[in-house]
Amino acid sequence: MSATTMSGGPARSASAWAPLAQPVFRALWIAQFVSNTGTWMQTVGAQWLLIGHGATFVTLVQTASSLPIVLLALPSGVLADRFDRRGLLLGAQFAMFAVSAVLTVLAFGDALSPVPLLALTFLLGCGTALMGPSWQAIQPELVEREQLGQASALGAVNMNLARAVGPALGGVVVAAAGAGWVFAFNALSFLGIAAVLIFWQRPRTTVPVAERERLLTALYAGRRYVWNAPGIRRVLLRTILFIPGAAALWSLLPLIAADSLGLGSGGYGLLLAAVGVGAVAGAFALPRLRQRLGVNGMLVGGAVMFAVALIVLATVHLTWLAVLVLLPAGLAWIGVLSTLNAAMQTRLPGWVRARGLAVYLLVFQGGQAVAAPLWGALVQWLGLTAALLTGAVLMLLSAATVARWRLHGMEGIDPTLSDHWPTPPLVFEPGPNDGPVLVSVVYRVTPDDCTAFTDAMDHVARSRRRTGALTWGLFQDGNEPGRFIENYLVGSWAEHLAQHHSRLTVTDRSFEERARALLLPGTRPEVTHAFDASASAEVPRPQDAA
Repeated sequence: MSATTMSGGPARSASAWAPLAQPVFRALWIAQFVSNTGTWMQTVGAQWLLIGHGATFVTLVQTASSLPIVLLALPSGVLADRFDRRGLLLGAQFAMFAVSAVLTVLAFGDALSPVPLLALTFLLGCGTALMGPSWQAIQPELVEREQLGQASALGAVNMNLARAVGPALGGVVVAAAGAGWVFAFNALSFLGIAAVLIFWQRPRTTVPVAERERLLTALYAGRRYVWNAPGIRRVLLRTILFIPGAAALWSLLPLIAADSLGLGSGGYGLLLAAVGVGAVAGAFALPRLRQRLGVNGMLVGGAVMFAVALIVLATVHLTWLAVLVLLPAGLAWIGVLSTLNAAMQTRLPGWVRARGLAVYLLVFQGGQAVAAPLWGALVQWLGLTAALLTGAVLMLLSAATVARWRLHGMEGIDPTLSDHWPTPPLVFEPGPNDGPVLVSVVYRVTPDDCTAFTDAMDHVARSRRRTGALTWGLFQDGNEPGRFIENYLVGSWAEHLAQHHSRLTVTDRSFEERARALLLPGTRPEVTHAFDASASAEVPRPQDAA
């Protein structure tokens, strides 16, 4: 089977490990594990080098790693939707290898003070920001759509298995040989992913209309899609409500190890390993838990378990108990994150997948980047115990809000491309940049169905805006109450052709069919396309036809 070919029938197994049967997914998963292990080893080395410079510097390691996502996630998503994702991933790996090599040389030369350490960590974060949307967006090319939930969970298992191995290994290496060796391992780990990507024969995919999008236009299109997709917005809201409290654990764990439990770098690695072991063990239980609790039950349970862990860490100073309570915290972390990630993956259509996932990464990593220094400042102001208890309160509030803001179900949601609009019959051929284009659609409805029709058109309105409409309106004829005129404005002819051939989904089609089922028998929508004919516009003319 080729790298991008899915098996033809139903999924062979509902096992959590089923995606590993796909050769390219398996090879990338293994290479990613090695790289994630190197990243965690470096995190331990960097945080331990800064432990003597105060809580603020320690928490800034997480900020330096996460802040680039805030700055670069959306442009990276645009690049991933416009250019070859495999090429972008390769470029990111080689760039991160170069930065890690510099970090290694400085560490071995005893020239690594806090400022260059944080600056180089920031540059590594830029590489992660560049590859993040591309990495997420290629997952549907590697596994069947039915396995995206398992693939997402396996991605979380990968990270948490690396968290179980990397910190412990990093702590031992730092204690025995110094931080330079963990930085060196991290540098070499990027070459493993690069090797798999080089040998992956991914066909080049080109979407001519998308390639003609300018950067700012593409950014706006991604923002417009997310804003007009209620299911996507709800996933982002749940992420915002979970991450700040959860960030307390990751930001303050080095201080818990050093100040609360009196542990060294090896002990800090042990605590991180406990979280990782809990997450990996939790992967076996996730399918059953998700079936029993549902996605919203997973969110509530995960937040409550995290709150309990923070309370215990704040009030009890026993190493064995800290290790014990971090095991379910790891399960909670993977349960919530795999639920949110899978919800994003299964809702986004291909044309905007990388940009939508970039927004998710922006919220996820940006939340950690903003929260981390705040937790450090809170420790210096009120102390470690008060900061951890505050994090627990935030987690309990997150659990309480699920009843008010639940994740929407997937019923009726199918992001598969649906090329069901015919090519517009025009007497001239507009240029790609001609526009804006005013699309008008006339419908005729029985008077008794007018209310039902306008309700159905609310869903159509969101579909139009998601796929390119700058403005949208539905108007009722004052002389003929059953006659409705839908008007929407699209920025250019290229954008409107993209609506016709590369943006509409099966879900969009179902919304249109529900509205059109209410039309008068024997009538069809009447569609016209009008171009800007103002004095400042370049008006297409019939003689311009090709």
